[in-house]
Order: sequence, then structure tokens, then C-alpha cells
Amino acid sequence: MVEKNGFVPVGKIVGAHGLKGNIKVYSYTESLSVFKPGRLILLINPKGFEKSYKIKWVKPHGQLILLSLKGVENRNSVETLMGSVFFIERANLPELEDGSYYWVDIIGISVFTTHDECIGLVESIIPTGSNDVFVVRNPNKAHDNETLIPAIESVILEIDLKRKTMRVDLPEGL
Repeated sequence: MVEKNGFVPVGKIVGAHGLKGNIKVYSYTESLSVFKPGRLILLINPKGFEKSYKIKWVKPHGQLILLSLKGVENRNSVETLMGSVFFIERANLPELEDGSYYWVDIIGISVFTTHDECIGLVESIIPTGSNDVFVVRNPNKAHDNETLIPAIESVILEIDLKRKTMRVDLPEGL
């Protein structure tokens, strides 16, 4: 999922919870702060229809979050929104510490070794608990076109968001 006119994806509707329009959301963020009550959030359904909603409340729910939107008052309304993605304005994202990056900024950048060999592009990111793993694909290779790179300091040497590049020192065997 990529940025759309200054908006970044922050979650996806995966189900309804109860009968009163509560929504189960798979969050793309570590913090609930982007789903702040009172904030307007853009929803885009799989067919491309866009609509803004005001968040009434939000709370954690296991691996998901539950939230309520103004104007979504019953289970049927939620079911029509299934698969839709939430976007917020990039300006509303919290500031990051130095050396931290939003996934949306990492996905799509080119990955190079210390010998300037292009490995491919970051296609997705797998959270593992201890560290993330970057899934890098090389579209020019027919076989063995996927490399899994652990997101740790000893491997990720440099990330240059302006140039959309990452330099890595791959461990033996990768």
C-alpha cells in the first residue's frame, strides 16, 4: 500500500464486531494514536470509492483494534465497508526517533549490497517481534528472486529516503 496524495494507509477493515456498527481493524501502525477520537479519517473501498469519517472511539482488541465511526451505526453498514483501507494525512503521523522509519517509506525502495549490487526492491515487511524482516524481490530474476533481510543495525547500513535506496551488508548465506 502506498501514499495517495499526502495520505498514508494506517489500517484495513477486516470485520464487524457486534450489532452496533463497531469495526474490527487490522492496524498498520504500532500506536493507536493515529486513530484519535474526533479525527477525520479517509476510507477507500476495494472499488476505489472514497469517503471521510469521524472517529468516535478506538480500543485494542487482541491483535486487532476496534473502532467506531460517526455514521456507521449497524453491522450491515460495516459489512459494506469490508476490505476498505483507512488513510490519514501524513502530517498527522507522530514524529519518529532518528533511525526509525515508517513502513510506507521503506516499501518500494531499491536495496544494494556494499559492493553496489542491486538485490531488488523492498516489496513488503514482516513483523517478527524481535525485528522486522524486509522482503526484497528482484523482478529481473526468474528464480530465487526473493531475499529476506533482517532489519537489524549490523545488516542495514544506510537508508536514504531522498534517493529511495538502502545499503545492506548481507550475512553469509543470503
